[in-house]
Amino acid sequence: MKQMEQHAPSPLDDFLFDLNGYLILQDAIAPELLARLNAEFDAFPADLEMGAWYRGAQRRDYTPDTGLELHQAVELGAPFEELIDHPSWIDHLRHYCGEEKSYVEGLFIDESIASVRTEGGHHPVHSGGYRGALRGRYSYEHGVFRCGQCNIIVALTDIGEGDGATMVVPGSHKSNLPHPLQGDYARGDRMDALPGAVPVYLNKGDALLFCDGLMHGGSSRTNPGERRIIIYRYGPLWGASRFGYVYDREFLDGLTPPRRKILQPVPPVERKQSNEG
Repeated sequence: MKQMEQHAPSPLDDFLFDLNGYLILQDAIAPELLARLNAEFDAFPADLEMGAWYRGAQRRDYTPDTGLELHQAVELGAPFEELIDHPSWIDHLRHYCGEEKSYVEGLFIDESIASVRTEGGHHPVHSGGYRGALRGRYSYEHGVFRCGQCNIIVALTDIGEGDGATMVVPGSHKSNLPHPLQGDYARGDRMDALPGAVPVYLNKGDALLFCDGLMHGGSSRTNPGERRIIIYRYGPLWGASRFGYVYDREFLDGLTPPRRKILQPVPPVERKQSNEG
Protein backbone atom coordinates (compact mmCIF):
# COMPACT_ATOMS: atom_id res chain seq x y z
CA MET A 1 0.00 0.00 0.00
CA LYS A 2 1.46 3.37 -1.03
CA GLN A 3 2.10 5.73 1.86
CA MET A 4 0.39 9.09 1.39
CA GLU A 5 2.64 12.11 1.29
CA GLN A 6 2.62 14.35 4.37
CA HIS A 7 0.97 17.69 3.65
CA ALA A 8 2.18 20.79 5.49
CA PRO A 9 0.08 23.97 5.55
CA SER A 10 1.13 26.49 2.91
CA PRO A 11 1.22 30.29 3.27
CA LEU A 12 -2.04 30.36 1.28
CA ASP A 13 -3.58 27.84 3.69
CA ASP A 14 -2.63 30.09 6.59
CA PHE A 15 -4.07 33.18 4.90
CA LEU A 16 -7.38 31.52 4.03
CA PHE A 17 -7.68 29.81 7.40
CA ASP A 18 -7.14 33.12 9.18
CA LEU A 19 -9.57 34.90 6.86
CA ASN A 20 -12.40 32.37 6.70
CA GLY A 21 -11.82 29.97 9.60
CA TYR A 22 -11.84 26.85 7.43
CA LEU A 23 -10.07 24.97 4.62
CA ILE A 24 -11.19 22.25 2.20
CA LEU A 25 -8.62 19.47 1.81
CA GLN A 26 -9.42 17.80 -1.51
CA ASP A 27 -8.83 14.05 -1.95
CA ALA A 28 -7.68 13.87 1.65
CA ILE A 29 -8.05 10.11 1.96
CA ALA A 30 -7.26 7.48 -0.66
CA PRO A 31 -10.05 5.47 -2.35
CA GLU A 32 -8.84 2.29 -0.64
CA LEU A 33 -9.22 3.76 2.86
CA LEU A 34 -12.53 5.36 1.84
CA ALA A 35 -13.85 1.95 0.82
CA ARG A 36 -12.78 0.33 4.10
CA LEU A 37 -14.42 3.07 6.13
CA ASN A 38 -17.66 2.75 4.20
CA ALA A 39 -17.59 -1.01 4.75
CA GLU A 40 -17.41 -0.33 8.49
CA PHE A 41 -20.39 2.03 8.21
CA ASP A 42 -22.31 -0.65 6.33
CA ALA A 43 -21.95 -2.89 9.38
CA PHE A 44 -23.27 -0.37 11.91
CA PRO A 45 -26.44 -1.70 13.61
CA ALA A 46 -29.16 0.72 12.51
CA ASP A 47 -31.34 -0.24 15.49
CA LEU A 48 -28.67 0.53 18.09
CA GLU A 49 -30.38 2.23 21.02
CA MET A 50 -29.26 5.54 22.51
CA GLY A 51 -26.51 4.92 25.06
CA ALA A 52 -25.77 1.44 23.74
CA TRP A 53 -22.25 0.44 22.69
CA TYR A 54 -20.99 -0.96 19.40
CA ARG A 55 -17.41 -2.15 19.68
CA GLY A 56 -15.66 0.68 21.53
CA ALA A 57 -18.11 3.43 20.55
CA GLN A 58 -21.35 4.63 22.13
CA ARG A 59 -24.45 5.97 20.42
CA ARG A 60 -24.90 9.54 21.58
CA ASP A 61 -26.92 11.60 19.07
CA TYR A 62 -26.61 15.32 19.73
CA THR A 63 -30.27 15.96 18.91
CA PRO A 64 -33.16 13.84 17.60
CA ASP A 65 -32.51 15.37 14.15
CA THR A 66 -28.77 14.81 13.82
CA GLY A 67 -29.01 11.11 12.98
CA LEU A 68 -27.00 8.12 14.17
CA GLU A 69 -23.85 9.32 15.95
CA LEU A 70 -21.29 6.95 17.43
CA HIS A 71 -18.91 8.66 19.85
CA GLN A 72 -15.39 7.40 20.54
CA ALA A 73 -15.18 6.41 16.87
CA VAL A 74 -11.42 5.85 17.01
CA GLU A 75 -12.21 2.52 18.68
CA LEU A 76 -14.43 1.27 15.84
CA GLY A 77 -11.63 -0.47 13.96
CA ALA A 78 -8.31 -0.15 12.14
CA PRO A 79 -9.49 2.29 9.41
CA PHE A 80 -10.54 4.77 12.09
CA GLU A 81 -7.14 4.48 13.78
CA GLU A 82 -5.48 5.49 10.51
CA LEU A 83 -7.27 8.84 10.65
CA ILE A 84 -5.72 9.80 14.02
CA ASP A 85 -2.47 11.04 12.48
CA HIS A 86 -3.43 11.07 8.82
CA PRO A 87 -0.77 12.79 6.68
CA SER A 88 -3.32 14.93 4.82
CA TRP A 89 -4.08 17.00 7.90
CA ILE A 90 -1.94 16.15 10.92
CA ASP A 91 0.64 18.89 10.24
CA HIS A 92 -2.17 21.41 9.78
CA LEU A 93 -3.56 20.48 13.19
CA ARG A 94 -0.16 20.70 14.88
CA HIS A 95 0.26 24.13 13.30
CA TYR A 96 -3.18 25.55 14.14
CA CYS A 97 -4.09 24.02 17.50
CA GLY A 98 -1.04 22.10 18.74
CA GLU A 99 0.53 24.93 20.80
CA GLU A 100 3.32 25.19 18.21
CA LYS A 101 6.59 26.69 19.50
CA SER A 102 5.56 26.43 23.15
CA TYR A 103 6.58 24.19 26.03
CA VAL A 104 3.40 22.12 25.64
CA GLU A 105 3.51 21.30 21.92
CA GLY A 106 1.28 18.41 20.95
CA LEU A 107 -2.26 17.33 20.15
CA PHE A 108 -5.16 15.59 21.84
CA ILE A 109 -8.34 14.26 20.23
CA ASP A 110 -11.21 15.52 22.33
CA GLU A 111 -14.04 13.81 20.43
CA SER A 112 -14.35 11.37 17.54
CA ILE A 113 -17.73 10.75 15.92
CA ALA A 114 -19.05 8.57 13.12
CA SER A 115 -22.24 10.17 11.79
CA VAL A 116 -25.02 8.93 9.50
CA ARG A 117 -27.71 11.47 8.60
CA THR A 118 -30.74 10.64 6.50
CA GLU A 119 -33.50 12.61 4.79
CA GLY A 120 -34.90 15.38 7.00
CA GLY A 121 -31.94 15.56 9.37
CA HIS A 122 -30.05 18.74 10.26
CA HIS A 123 -27.95 20.33 13.02
CA PRO A 124 -28.66 23.83 14.40
CA VAL A 125 -25.99 26.52 14.25
CA HIS A 126 -23.56 26.89 17.16
CA SER A 127 -20.24 28.50 18.12
CA GLY A 128 -18.96 31.87 16.88
CA GLY A 129 -16.36 34.29 18.20
CA TYR A 130 -18.77 36.39 20.24
CA ARG A 131 -18.45 35.33 23.90
CA GLY A 132 -17.21 31.97 22.71
CA ALA A 133 -15.78 29.38 25.05
CA LEU A 134 -12.01 29.40 25.44
CA ARG A 135 -12.04 25.80 24.21
CA GLY A 136 -13.07 26.99 20.75
CA ARG A 137 -11.20 30.31 20.74
CA TYR A 138 -9.32 31.45 17.66
CA SER A 139 -6.10 33.43 17.98
CA TYR A 140 -3.14 34.40 15.84
CA GLU A 141 -0.58 36.45 17.72
CA HIS A 142 3.21 36.84 17.67
CA GLY A 143 3.49 34.70 14.55
CA VAL A 144 1.75 31.59 15.90
CA PHE A 145 -1.76 30.16 15.80
CA ARG A 146 -3.44 29.37 19.11
CA CYS A 147 -6.77 27.65 18.44
CA GLY A 148 -8.48 25.90 21.32
CA GLN A 149 -9.92 23.28 19.00
CA CYS A 150 -9.93 22.44 15.30
CA ASN A 151 -12.15 19.89 13.62
CA ILE A 152 -11.72 17.52 10.70
CA ILE A 153 -14.85 16.34 8.89
CA VAL A 154 -14.14 13.51 6.45
CA ALA A 155 -16.79 12.98 3.78
CA LEU A 156 -17.45 9.31 3.03
CA THR A 157 -20.21 10.18 0.55
CA ASP A 158 -20.56 13.02 -1.94
CA ILE A 159 -22.14 15.98 -0.16
CA GLY A 160 -23.73 18.44 -2.55
CA GLU A 161 -26.97 20.39 -2.77
CA GLY A 162 -29.71 18.72 -0.73
CA ASP A 163 -27.30 16.30 0.95
CA GLY A 164 -27.15 18.10 4.31
CA ALA A 165 -23.82 19.85 3.87
CA THR A 166 -22.05 21.46 6.79
CA MET A 167 -22.74 25.19 6.78
CA VAL A 168 -20.35 27.86 8.05
CA VAL A 169 -20.39 31.62 8.52
CA PRO A 170 -16.97 32.60 7.11
CA GLY A 171 -14.97 34.86 9.40
CA SER A 172 -17.30 34.40 12.36
CA HIS A 173 -14.50 32.79 14.40
CA LYS A 174 -13.21 36.34 14.92
CA SER A 175 -16.55 38.08 15.39
CA ASN A 176 -16.92 40.50 18.31
CA LEU A 177 -20.64 40.92 17.73
CA PRO A 178 -23.46 38.41 18.10
CA HIS A 179 -25.31 37.27 15.01
CA PRO A 180 -28.74 38.92 15.39
CA LEU A 181 -30.54 35.69 14.47
CA GLN A 182 -28.21 33.04 15.89
CA GLY A 183 -30.22 32.57 19.07
CA ASP A 184 -33.33 31.54 17.18
CA TYR A 185 -31.44 29.07 15.01
CA ALA A 186 -29.43 27.64 17.89
CA ARG A 187 -32.68 26.68 19.63
CA GLY A 188 -33.40 24.21 16.86
CA ASP A 189 -34.43 26.20 13.79
CA ARG A 190 -32.86 24.97 10.57
CA MET A 191 -29.95 27.16 9.56
CA ASP A 192 -30.42 26.77 5.79
CA ALA A 193 -31.48 30.41 5.38
CA LEU A 194 -29.29 31.94 8.11
CA PRO A 195 -27.87 35.19 6.68
CA GLY A 196 -24.14 34.90 6.05
CA ALA A 197 -24.04 31.10 6.20
CA VAL A 198 -22.74 29.14 3.22
CA PRO A 199 -22.81 25.37 2.55
CA VAL A 200 -19.51 23.54 2.20
CA TYR A 201 -19.87 20.94 -0.53
CA LEU A 202 -17.45 18.01 -0.48
CA ASN A 203 -16.68 15.07 -2.72
CA LYS A 204 -16.27 11.72 -1.01
CA GLY A 205 -12.72 11.53 0.26
CA ASP A 206 -12.46 15.29 0.86
CA ALA A 207 -12.03 16.74 4.33
CA LEU A 208 -13.17 20.00 5.89
CA LEU A 209 -10.81 21.54 8.46
CA PHE A 210 -12.15 24.39 10.58
CA CYS A 211 -11.71 26.21 13.85
CA ASP A 212 -14.42 25.16 16.28
CA GLY A 213 -15.01 28.83 17.10
CA LEU A 214 -16.44 29.29 13.60
CA MET A 215 -20.24 29.45 13.51
CA HIS A 216 -21.30 26.17 11.94
CA GLY A 217 -24.03 23.56 11.77
CA GLY A 218 -25.68 21.17 9.32
CA SER A 219 -28.09 22.12 6.57
CA SER A 220 -31.23 20.08 6.03
CA ARG A 221 -30.83 16.86 4.10
CA THR A 222 -33.65 16.79 1.56
CA ASN A 223 -32.31 14.02 -0.67
CA PRO A 224 -32.90 10.33 0.01
CA GLY A 225 -30.01 8.15 1.09
CA GLU A 226 -27.30 8.79 3.66
CA ARG A 227 -24.79 11.49 4.47
CA ARG A 228 -21.79 9.74 6.03
CA ILE A 229 -19.05 11.68 7.76
CA ILE A 230 -16.40 11.20 10.43
CA ILE A 231 -15.56 14.04 12.81
CA TYR A 232 -12.30 14.20 14.77
CA ARG A 233 -11.85 17.17 17.10
CA TYR A 234 -8.26 18.10 17.91
CA GLY A 235 -6.93 20.41 20.60
CA PRO A 236 -3.83 21.00 22.74
CA LEU A 237 -2.30 18.04 24.55
CA TRP A 238 -3.51 19.36 27.91
CA GLY A 239 -7.15 18.95 26.87
CA ALA A 240 -9.63 16.46 28.29
CA SER A 241 -12.38 14.31 26.82
CA ARG A 242 -15.58 16.34 26.61
CA PHE A 243 -17.85 13.54 27.80
CA GLY A 244 -15.43 11.64 30.03
CA TYR A 245 -14.61 8.76 27.70
CA VAL A 246 -11.41 6.87 28.48
CA TYR A 247 -9.48 4.50 26.25
CA ASP A 248 -9.12 0.83 26.99
CA ARG A 249 -5.55 -0.11 27.91
CA GLU A 250 -5.48 -2.97 25.40
CA PHE A 251 -6.65 -0.61 22.64
CA LEU A 252 -3.92 1.92 23.48
CA ASP A 253 -1.26 -0.79 23.59
CA GLY A 254 -2.19 -1.82 20.04
CA LEU A 255 -1.67 1.65 18.53
CA THR A 256 1.49 2.96 16.93
CA PRO A 257 3.43 5.23 19.33
CA PRO A 258 2.55 8.45 17.41
CA ARG A 259 -1.17 7.62 17.48
CA ARG A 260 -1.11 6.65 21.13
CA LYS A 261 0.61 9.93 21.94
CA ILE A 262 -2.30 11.84 20.40
CA LEU A 263 -4.96 9.89 22.30
CA GLN A 264 -2.93 9.80 25.53
CA PRO A 265 -0.43 12.68 25.26
CA VAL A 266 0.28 12.74 28.99
CA PRO A 267 0.48 9.17 30.34
CA PRO A 268 -0.85 8.76 33.88
CA VAL A 269 1.72 8.58 36.65
CA GLU A 270 1.42 5.28 38.49
CA ARG A 271 1.94 5.69 42.20
CA LYS A 272 4.41 3.19 43.65
CA GLN A 273 4.43 1.98 47.20
CA SER A 274 6.75 4.05 49.33
CA ASN A 275 9.23 2.41 51.68
CA GLU A 276 8.98 5.34 54.02
CA GLY A 277 6.76 5.23 57.12
